[in-house]
Amino acid sequence: MELKKILEKRSEEAWKKYIPTLSIDCAIFSFRDTSLQVLTIKMKDQDSWGLPGGYVQKEENVDDAAIRILKDRTGTENVYLQQFYTFGNLNRSESVFKDYDDNLWNKQRFVSIGYYALADYSKVNLNIDDISNACEWKSTDDLPPFMMDHRVIFDKALVTLREQLNNHPIGYNLLPEKFTMPELQKLYEIILGKKLNRGNFYRKILKFDILTKLDESRKGGAHKAPNLYSFDLEKYDIALKEGLKGNW
Repeated sequence: MELKKILEKRSEEAWKKYIPTLSIDCAIFSFRDTSLQVLTIKMKDQDSWGLPGGYVQKEENVDDAAIRILKDRTGTENVYLQQFYTFGNLNRSESVFKDYDDNLWNKQRFVSIGYYALADYSKVNLNIDDISNACEWKSTDDLPPFMMDHRVIFDKALVTLREQLNNHPIGYNLLPEKFTMPELQKLYEIILGKKLNRGNFYRKILKFDILTKLDESRKGGAHKAPNLYSFDLEKYDIALKEGLKGNW
């Protein structure tokens, strides 16, 4: 069924079920093959891509709505989720729904609460719903054209993620349980978009005292096998709440 018919069919129920004028858009980041990726969707009958999103039910907390939307798209709740900005400019969705009836739920003016999420690529099961024909990870270095104001939302989410690196730990939801220091440094460099001095990075990240050095190393390769680390989850959670002092 084409998108227009699906949305028209659902519109009456949406007016009863959801809070009018309020929506959620999520920038879901993951780390794969030394590349920072963001989850994108393509709605039926549309050429541009978008970020996953949805609406807030009338008997639902906003954060719970974001968790529900994430689970519907990724099949998991094991993500780091952070509200970061509100988007409410005029005519945000006018270009997508210009040929629709003015009473259509989706054509109303929505103020969108932006969330960014960090997800383990290996634990995500992408779900294509009945109003989409694609749901894919895209490298943040090679993004397709975005619909509505979703490029603005993505850009703000990435800037916020970079700023958070200065006072919050990043990595638990993006790296495997066991990782090397070069892998952690590479993650930080990709998010920040710049190279970091290895010695300075090692000293700073160890000073935060959120890592546990394991009695094993990564096997293989011509060079000395690098040591493996894991996050100390108790200290990591404290750092998420209380913050860190640093500047990359």
